[in-house]
Amino acid sequence: MNPKRRKVIIMGAAGRDFHNFNTFFRDNEDYEVVAFTASAQIPNIANRAYPKELAGKLYPEGIPIYPETEIGDLIKKNRVHLAVFSYSDVSFDYVMDRGSSVLAAGADFWLMGPRSTQIKSKRPIIAVCAVRTGAGKSQTTRRVCEVLKEKKKTFCVVRHPMPYGDLFKQEVQRFRKLEDLDKYQCTIEEREEYEPHIMRGTTVFAGVDYGKILNEAEKDFEIVVWDGGNNDFPFYKADLLIVVCDPLRAGHETSYHPGSALFRCANVLVINKMDSATSESVAIVKNNIQKYNPTTIVIEAHSALSLSDETSIRGKRVLIVEDGPTLTHGEMKFGAGTVAAQRFGAQEIIEPMPFAVGSILDAYEQYPHLKRVLPALGYGTEQIKELEETINQASADLVIAATPVNLTRILKVNKPMVNVEYRLKEISRPDIEDVVTEFLNKKT
Repeated sequence: MNPKRRKVIIMGAAGRDFHNFNTFFRDNEDYEVVAFTASAQIPNIANRAYPKELAGKLYPEGIPIYPETEIGDLIKKNRVHLAVFSYSDVSFDYVMDRGSSVLAAGADFWLMGPRSTQIKSKRPIIAVCAVRTGAGKSQTTRRVCEVLKEKKKTFCVVRHPMPYGDLFKQEVQRFRKLEDLDKYQCTIEEREEYEPHIMRGTTVFAGVDYGKILNEAEKDFEIVVWDGGNNDFPFYKADLLIVVCDPLRAGHETSYHPGSALFRCANVLVINKMDSATSESVAIVKNNIQKYNPTTIVIEAHSALSLSDETSIRGKRVLIVEDGPTLTHGEMKFGAGTVAAQRFGAQEIIEPMPFAVGSILDAYEQYPHLKRVLPALGYGTEQIKELEETINQASADLVIAATPVNLTRILKVNKPMVNVEYRLKEISRPDIEDVVTEFLNKKT
């Protein structure tokens, strides 16, 4: 044991923080991780522990997780040398506000990059990421998978982590059928990301230890597709890095961490939502591409709506349920459900807040930009029940569910529901098929 080990706190949100620990700090006798802290981005992850079974020989008791609001006191109490910022989709101002808090308490402030934390695979890696959550990376990942399937390649998707339950049991997860979602007691947020792939016959891996996950994925598949979360960079070293830009939030590609780093190093940049963005906003994104990544391949695309029953919307008073993280820390005011309501003649979009209960009501207070949309929050059993109660109390004729998960499998809803999703529709060449085909020709 090194008596001069530097004491560390890892600041996270149950994802990147655990990966940074696993790849750099676990079994590293130069450092002692005294705690993780949990940001307010994701509820119910503080006041538990990173289990001893995953923490390694240096941590026989595991590692405690505290609310990030306590970080100043934790640094002083434990005489911490450095704090490692390890979560994503936050503004540059936010990062430095957290950094200033750490520095004021007396510790160094770290950001860890790809060279320290990325794992090299024996298989080709295609990574799909984004400059902000809600930019359209899921639909882009699905498009990549369509091309791989057409090319008769065996592939799997490895999804950025969302381990909100028993971390030891979630160390390595493999999803091949819908029943696996129930087996692992997945939250709505997890189901939103896994279910669309499973429905298309694609195996999904996720969990906590992404070294072990990669080992399992490499056994059965020729190609691994990394499906990013928030705007984080991949846990694996990518052979092809596709990054999605969002002109509805033009300028965020240069002002949010770590999406701005991805924007600058992407092999391919997809300018999505060109069917709903203004020409001025698109121009901002294109100008930033020329400034920060002028040699990248640029693909222009629409987010095309796909509805289960568009005719049922006309003349109805509708409640719109959208993807939770996109609306909350993603800061979007609307999504596919709002577009569908306006395009297909809804009589009225009702405001959900008067009907919200519990933590759902708290979300409206925490994110005041939300007005006429209900975020599909479901980080645990209690919150899922609160979402169900909010929907059932709402005075609407119809629910427009613009979340990738089939809510009727989880909620008992007393109103008819129309499902809406986006699919990527490229409008320029080269397109995703061209890019993936060229990649396959070089790598396989």
